[in-house]
Amino acid sequence: MSIDLNQRHSGVLLHITSLPGPHGIGDFGPESRHFVDWLQAAGQTIWQWLPSTPIGPGESPYQGVSAFAGSQWMVALEPLVAQGWLEAPVLPEGGFASQRVDFGQVLPWREQQLRAAAAGFFSKATPEQREAYAQWCDSQQHWLPDYALFMAIRSPRNGQPWWEWPRDLAAREPKALASAREQYADEIAFWQFVQWCFDVQCGELKRYANERGVFIMGDLPIFVAHDSADCWARPDLYELDDQFQTTVVAGVPPDALSATGQRWGNPLYRWDKMAHEHFAWWTARVQRALVNADVFRIDHFRGFAAYYEIPGSSPDATQGRWMTGPGKALFDAIAKQLGEVPVVAEDLGFITPDVHELRDALGYPGMKILQFGFGGDGTHEFLPQNWPRAAVAYTGTHDNDTVRGWWNQASARERAFAGTYLACGDHDIHWAMIRACANSVANMAVYPMQDVLGLGSEHRMNVPGILGGNWGWRFTWDMVGSEPGRVLGLISAAAGRAPIALAGLPE
Repeated sequence: MSIDLNQRHSGVLLHITSLPGPHGIGDFGPESRHFVDWLQAAGQTIWQWLPSTPIGPGESPYQGVSAFAGSQWMVALEPLVAQGWLEAPVLPEGGFASQRVDFGQVLPWREQQLRAAAAGFFSKATPEQREAYAQWCDSQQHWLPDYALFMAIRSPRNGQPWWEWPRDLAAREPKALASAREQYADEIAFWQFVQWCFDVQCGELKRYANERGVFIMGDLPIFVAHDSADCWARPDLYELDDQFQTTVVAGVPPDALSATGQRWGNPLYRWDKMAHEHFAWWTARVQRALVNADVFRIDHFRGFAAYYEIPGSSPDATQGRWMTGPGKALFDAIAKQLGEVPVVAEDLGFITPDVHELRDALGYPGMKILQFGFGGDGTHEFLPQNWPRAAVAYTGTHDNDTVRGWWNQASARERAFAGTYLACGDHDIHWAMIRACANSVANMAVYPMQDVLGLGSEHRMNVPGILGGNWGWRFTWDMVGSEPGRVLGLISAAAGRAPIALAGLPE
């Protein structure tokens, strides 16, 4: 089963960690299947996630320690109990918050459970289970050994960045690596076990969704973190000096939203080196992404046309220059190895004609955000009458305020324009925006779960530029009830994105 991006689809943006569940953070447990069932009943064919790779500083899924590994926090505990590897978890007194992830409380507790499950597996697993684990490890040799060793060295050092490790380890001297593999053998096995569990559980959820007509849309950040297994394993692929420090970093220049721009701090790729290797690293990364998703969004797609290079010594993004990216050659190399891949290009922000030319040459749909459409007039590119079919329409994304939050904070002129355009008011702005996206010519339409539920600013997922307090939103089924799914189904059916039977029209 494969997705056709030229057909009409609609779906919901909800990260795995935002699901309900008793263990402090959403995961691949029973609630993930319940959500698939809810999507199917509401006529939705897309479930969009944020990056499912390990989280980084500030709990951000866009600054993870690996571009290939899965987040250990998404591994559900119930299957580990069912296998007999883990005793039924005992929750902290009072349990966990149901509508917010308390990362400081939840993550250490979850790690304890995973370590107990690993110990149970290695002492109790059947021969068949051990063989399945061994075969999976063998199939992931292109990334798993480096990642597991990276985490094994890193864990007892309280997250000390790899360039501050002893020089022989940081420089990956063969004798030091061999000694570390022996010294940390048990820890390496633990991290490999967790990744195996991630892949098994994620694969089972994807199959469950696909069998019910729901496709998984993943998210691929363009850059990797400096303190990552990827950067440590292949420092030659990044712009680093002899001390493994970044000479230049990624970001975006000053604009109307920020006088100093955004200094993301990610190391920049040595595109010349990657091209010399026929972009093998990127091909492997995309191939890995397609194991766990049917289609994926590439974040900051404009960086493939041209990217903003900031000196590593600069404290902000006021200094910098635009550099030419790898362009179509990168995607041609990927297609040569993997065939055509289903990609959505995140083409937001400071966009120049070369970005659209690259997107269109590759045939990738771009993104349209309805919230952005009411600052001008009827010619605004983010209003539905100006969208192409090859687009994914959103009411907003994880970086936006919720629709209700936007409405409450919009200028009087924006509210008046939106109210006139959408024929709505305070009580139904979220449904009006969802209906406008659904009825548009865009082949795909996706709505954050917060907008489907009509929630305010206190429920937004992320406030860009703010470190801490983000990424923790969760919902409960009490917040959903029966009405949102019913209305979403009606709108989707009327817009040709769901079976017409859901509209409940007379025969």
